[in-house]
Amino acid sequence: MTDTAPPAVPASPTARPRAAVDPARPGPVADVADRAAAGFADRYAGSPAGRWAAPGRANLIGEHTDYNDGFVLPFALPLRTVVAADRQDGPRWTVWSELSGEPVSFGADEVAEPGRVTGWAAYVAGVVWALRDAGHDVPGARLAIASDVPLGSGLSSSAALEAAVLAALVDLGGLDLPAERWPRLAQRAENAYVGAPTGILDQSAVIRCRAGHALFLDCRTEAIEHIPFDLAAAGLAVLVVDSRAPHRHADGEYAARRAACERAAHLLGVPALRDVPAAGLDAALARLDDDETRRRVRHVVTEDQRVLDTVELLRAGRVRDTGPLLTASHASMRDDFEITVPEVDTAVEAALAAGAYGARMTGGGFGGCVLALVDADRADAVADAVTAAYAERGYRAPGLYRATPAPGAHRL
Repeated sequence: MTDTAPPAVPASPTARPRAAVDPARPGPVADVADRAAAGFADRYAGSPAGRWAAPGRANLIGEHTDYNDGFVLPFALPLRTVVAADRQDGPRWTVWSELSGEPVSFGADEVAEPGRVTGWAAYVAGVVWALRDAGHDVPGARLAIASDVPLGSGLSSSAALEAAVLAALVDLGGLDLPAERWPRLAQRAENAYVGAPTGILDQSAVIRCRAGHALFLDCRTEAIEHIPFDLAAAGLAVLVVDSRAPHRHADGEYAARRAACERAAHLLGVPALRDVPAAGLDAALARLDDDETRRRVRHVVTEDQRVLDTVELLRAGRVRDTGPLLTASHASMRDDFEITVPEVDTAVEAALAAGAYGARMTGGGFGGCVLALVDADRADAVADAVTAAYAERGYRAPGLYRATPAPGAHRL
């Protein structure tokens, strides 16, 4: 659930006197794919063998439950990282991104162990390393990357990059690797090579999501169910508010939350906090002496239950009724898990005051984006209210657009 900084193009919508929602931002995936192909041609003086895309993701509900073996409900966004690629001779990989403008090249020796390739290219090297470590014969390749997934916004730009690179290398090498095994490999690249202690949520979402659906994922068993999430049919929209807050999501804070959860599970004698039932929460909390630990546990256990309740409502077609669960999730992240910042709290409060059915921060925290469930014909009015609240507090104007559930990683 971290969202560190691989190569992508930061979103830069222009501030407007009125906060009109831009339903088209970012541009069609073809635009990003064309940029990747053009970058490949400029850098390598040839045409790529193919282009592979992976999306950003928003988590409808279920934050910091993934590494606790719990439940999550993400959906893929129409934001894409695209990799244009072709094979090259020998065990060597050269990668260029439109953000840095400078290629990075590494061979088998450099990719042999974590830490040898650093910076944004570590995400690419990590995928190569994870595939090789799993026994796959990874082809040498030249890659060019373009993206519309904004950096540092909690929309999983890192997982999108990993998944697009993974899809490209699997295809180029003709590797025998079914898609259901991709998330764990991409997660291993980020955990063991890059050094970010993410759970399985991000990689699962960007790889396994389906258009028009949310992905109900059991993070322990990796069982999935595609839950219909037809906003248009319900006359609704999900407004995404990019808080533009400096991403204060230090890896140390994320790691500290994870460590606290693991300590609590040990104290409670369970494999993970997922094993504390909601009905037994009070009894479990009474066994813990530290108030901070109790609050961390309360968030995880109640958040798991909110995911299950949201899934039941969506199965019944009661999309509007999920709103209070989203808002309760945000309050839990703010008060019990302590991972929100003033900008995201302001966006949530303003959206609710303007008539949103529910609103919450999405992502690992300490910055990032807010999701607001709104009537489709009220999206602009809610966006105006959020922008006005930002202006009153002297914050940088937020980014605003509508989210439509999109497909996961695929070849274009």
